[in-house]
Amino acid sequence: MQVEVVKSKIHRVKVTGADLNYIGSITIDEALLEAANMIEGEKVSIVNVNNGERFETYIIPGTRDSGEICLNGPAARKVHKGDIVIIISYGILDFEQAKIFKPAIVFPDEQTNLLR
Repeated sequence: MQVEVVKSKIHRVKVTGADLNYIGSITIDEALLEAANMIEGEKVSIVNVNNGERFETYIIPGTRDSGEICLNGPAARKVHKGDIVIIISYGILDFEQAKIFKPAIVFPDEQTNLLR
């Protein structure tokens, strides 16, 4: 049996931009991606703490150490600049592997989105 588990999480970051006229996706500071073990093109769930919205998109890497968290395309309608979001990715593991798997969870500074 296989189960879907949390693989990575960037917990409570501030949205720095929302660009409706972009193809789509979320742009995330490359340093945050590396710390959270996330990659370009990876599917992520976004949870907006401010309004309760939950949606999925994919990752585009942003400038390293910029603190950039920008929702692009239609997802830009689900957030406002300054909102706090949680970014989560999932993986599918064998049931026994899932019992011992430890996800990469990052807690950046909520004001700057930079690693502490």
